[in-house]
Amino acid sequence: MAGVVQRVNIALPAVTRLKKFVVLYKDFDPDEAELTRTRKLRRNFMEQRYEQIVTALYEEKDRVDIEATITYRDGRTSMMKIPLRIETIPG
Repeated sequence: MAGVVQRVNIALPAVTRLKKFVVLYKDFDPDEAELTRTRKLRRNFMEQRYEQIVTALYEEKDRVDIEATITYRDGRTSMMKIPLRIETIPG
């Protein structure tokens, strides 16, 4: 993923280049109110749910541990602690 980001960064002005990113543990999902039915991000909800990750991106951390509720197709749920690595793009 870092290689793809580096290739995209080449075409961007220096002030808009990505410096850090996190690969999330799941896709955004309309069933979890992250997206509208027309697949648009619900920004306010996303800011609240992923606030810990966004904060960690602006700090000098190389990982962030989050707790997430996973809902399975049969309706069961479980709480998981998930470590996410913060990738830094050189340059």
